Amino acid sequence: MANFEIVVGSVLGASEYVADALQEVLLSHTHSAEIHLTPQLSDLDKDATWLICTSTHGAGDLPDNIQPFVKQLKNQSLSKTPFLIVGLGDSSYDTYCHGSILIESIMLNSGAKLLHPALHIDVLNHPIPEDTAVKWLTGWLINNEKTA
Repeated sequence: MANFEIVVGSVLGASEYVADALQEVLLSHTHSAEIHLTPQLSDLDKDATWLICTSTHGAGDLPDNIQPFVKQLKNQSLSKTPFLIVGLGDSSYDTYCHGSILIESIMLNSGAKLLHPALHIDVLNHPIPEDTAVKWLTGWLINNEKTA
């Protein structure tokens, strides 16, 4: 059993739905998973796997609810923190999934370890992003269970 911290950045709620669906997957695989809708660095276990689900807002900005958390991440040492990223965006914008790309960069610069290439979900092609995210996470979990 692994411990997951699900960090959510959301404006209209789509990332929250994705986080809920991913939490169900993790729990069904007997992992623990806590969702953080107003994430604070002090509330997260740095030894857990962080699963960051965020949309991109406006001109490539992060949602308001996750901006303070991202500021807290800068200049942190997260060398023991494994993480996964799920980004939601609209590919008709040139800042497609920029929010998740920014967080990934900050996490990597803090020494955290990306466990799998980020999932970027284009809401134009995937109107129910939870389905795409569940398939991605389930595949990753199954692959890791086989190699464990």
